[in-house]
Amino acid sequence: MALDRWIALMILMLCLAYGYAAFFTMDGQLPPFMKRNPVWPSSFPKMLSILGALTALFVLLGIEKTNKPRDEDPSVTVYRKLYNQNWGQALILLGLMVAYALTLRPLGFFIATIGFLVISSTILGERKFHILIPVAVTATTVIWYLVQQVLGIFLSPWPTAFGG
Repeated sequence: MALDRWIALMILMLCLAYGYAAFFTMDGQLPPFMKRNPVWPSSFPKMLSILGALTALFVLLGIEKTNKPRDEDPSVTVYRKLYNQNWGQALILLGLMVAYALTLRPLGFFIATIGFLVISSTILGERKFHILIPVAVTATTVIWYLVQQVLGIFLSPWPTAFGG
């Protein structure tokens, strides 16, 4: 079995475990007044587990494969391409994610998120800053509005030094 199918099998098992937790264990601890809400805290994890399992099955069953003949065995090709990836970029992005998580509270949501989006896009090769910065600001503002105003979850927008 090719490497992509092994990874799809692992993701499928992870999604099934996550789905089990979302469907059977998360809702048991809800207070009675929340059980009447149309959207529960487990609604998004339920959707994620279903979509992830369907996508993993899609790859596992080989539905996404094209019918073009290949010259080589696909599992050998995947292993050869593994060494040619940009591992430096991936490790830098992982470090940047950790830095984002650590600076989210001291810098506030706006500064930390806009900084993360701009720096990570620059690392991945985006150079059109006249497009990148407005998109990052717009995405950050929309996400903050949805979390703060629509969901009612407090998310400190400004640094703690500014009273955020």
